[in-house]
Amino acid sequence: MTHGMVSAAQPEAAEVAADILRDGGNVVDAAIGAALVQTAVDPQMCGIAGMGTMQVHLPSQGVHTTLDFHGRAPLAVRPDMWSNRIEHEAADGWGFILEGRVNEIGYQAITSPMTLRAFDTALRQWGTRTLADLLPPAIEYAEQGCLVRPHVVEYWNRPPIAGRDGHIGIVTKFPATRKIYTKPDGRVLDIGDTLRNPDMANTLRRVAAHGAEDFYSGAISDAIIADMEANGGLLSRADLAACIPEEKTPLWGHYRGYRFSTNHPPGGGLQLIIMLNILEHFDLRALGHNSPEYIRVVAEAMKIATVAKDEQIGDPRFFDVPIADLTSKSYAAAMADRIRRGEKTEVSRFNSGGAESKHTTHICVADDAGNAFTMTHTLGQPSGVVTEGLGFMYNGAMAVFDPRPGHAGSLEPGKARFSAMSPTIVFKDDKPFLVLGAPGATYISMGNLQVMLNVLDFGMTAEAAVSAPRFVAVSSTIEISNRTLRATEKTLRDWGYPVKRYAHSYRFASVHAIRIVDGVMDGGADPSTGGLVIAV
Repeated sequence: MTHGMVSAAQPEAAEVAADILRDGGNVVDAAIGAALVQTAVDPQMCGIAGMGTMQVHLPSQGVHTTLDFHGRAPLAVRPDMWSNRIEHEAADGWGFILEGRVNEIGYQAITSPMTLRAFDTALRQWGTRTLADLLPPAIEYAEQGCLVRPHVVEYWNRPPIAGRDGHIGIVTKFPATRKIYTKPDGRVLDIGDTLRNPDMANTLRRVAAHGAEDFYSGAISDAIIADMEANGGLLSRADLAACIPEEKTPLWGHYRGYRFSTNHPPGGGLQLIIMLNILEHFDLRALGHNSPEYIRVVAEAMKIATVAKDEQIGDPRFFDVPIADLTSKSYAAAMADRIRRGEKTEVSRFNSGGAESKHTTHICVADDAGNAFTMTHTLGQPSGVVTEGLGFMYNGAMAVFDPRPGHAGSLEPGKARFSAMSPTIVFKDDKPFLVLGAPGATYISMGNLQVMLNVLDFGMTAEAAVSAPRFVAVSSTIEISNRTLRATEKTLRDWGYPVKRYAHSYRFASVHAIRIVDGVMDGGADPSTGGLVIAV
């Protein structure tokens, strides 16, 4: 009989989480153990100097909460510091391209490194293991090495898009980074090569011995700040001291008799609620899965939620987010009426370029006692910066702030930027029915939405739901994967929609999910990342 289940974007991480469950650890222990391994084997998708958000449901302990650990702009920033360097906004709304790329690669791209503190906080509050207990597998992968997977190599070698520098610079621009990710002849590691990072292993050993506090106020922090000061970084000791994750009660939505819990702004959960409230007004099953009309209706809901995000969703500590208005049934009904009338929502972008790539990962864990954990964590846009001797890469999340003062996502000291990360749990009869989440930048909430619709409207298993072809509309263009029918594309074009087809069969976030039906679990790991589901 299945005791628990894990779905993760990396086989190594999934296996470690399963081992922890077998050894008596709870879902929090398993998820954090897996996440630590993710930082070693997928080090541009996430890291201990990254950010993220998690949802924890432990009914036996009376716990149901979220822990947000969004990266915050350093206290040294000014709202107008980059306003004269704007080249254009990414077409999908995932950040701005600035002259000199100062916001995406390098020392000024780094926001506060929240991840390690959040992992430690989660274990102290809800786990049964400590960081020291869970770090050995991550240390071993960093020290002994792991196979470089196709997904990783494809990311490193992705060409320049929409004016951003090519990704290869993220692992080759700085000497301390280059020595980790390249061969003696200067070429980047290839598929099947072994990635070793002994400096990261030593850093993790120090954390195991001295605790997470060493990263924020001890010897590791001394090395971090010395590197920042020597290279014009904005991060300071005050920023490290302010790295405190925020615990919040979940944000709730309802859809066709199901209740679902998700995260608050500046996360993407509010977008999910907006879209599902609108789509509840349509018989999606009758439209037919991925039919032209289905795609039109869902894409319009996506565009409406994207406009709301661009204009009204930001860090609530700095921006008044009208949650009650955006989640009201009257708002949803009005938006549904617009879609029925055939109105097309336009998503404006500032001097826009093309869509951007995504740099994030995910872990879901559930057990037969009704406990569930779902977490998305990331480096945002990886900065490419590694402090000599420390091994880990810093986030580069400054790339997503709006350099124009006076907007929802504008730069302000200590402010978190919007993120579509939206780890979500769907409940049926007050018990977890679907646990899910995804990496994928602005595509995250759109990927989560479609997997929820696939399960709740079309009765798919978790595996079928995450594997079905997806589409997105985070601009005025409908973007489709290569498994979308050509006849469907033609119909959408005939209706006046700009459509962009990608060669990839699997695209638009990498959703991971666990479904629980009458106590029986099934799971899905998105095929795009080589992920894995393991039942224990």
